[in-house]
Amino acid sequence: MPERIELSIDKRAVSVAAGSSVAAAIAIAGGGITRRSVGGAARAPLCGMGVCQECRVTIDGRAHRLACQTPCAPGMQVQTAAREGAA
Repeated sequence: MPERIELSIDKRAVSVAAGSSVAAAIAIAGGGITRRSVGGAARAPLCGMGVCQECRVTIDGRAHRLACQTPCAPGMQVQTAAREGAA
């Protein structure tokens, strides 16, 4: 059985396999959307390699982190702008 990591996404506890990206954890949690555009459109990971920047989230208080390029860590606090309506 693979090691599990516990983290928080939008104040919800999520458990993922060690080595998972934050983008994968968001998808597993059922969120999918990582932020909203200036016009309010839902945005989510697109390229999966950090080029499109559509997966930006706040991780442990640091804004504009790329969810697709960031591995999950135990106790990590992730905030998406999807539920707040912010860009």
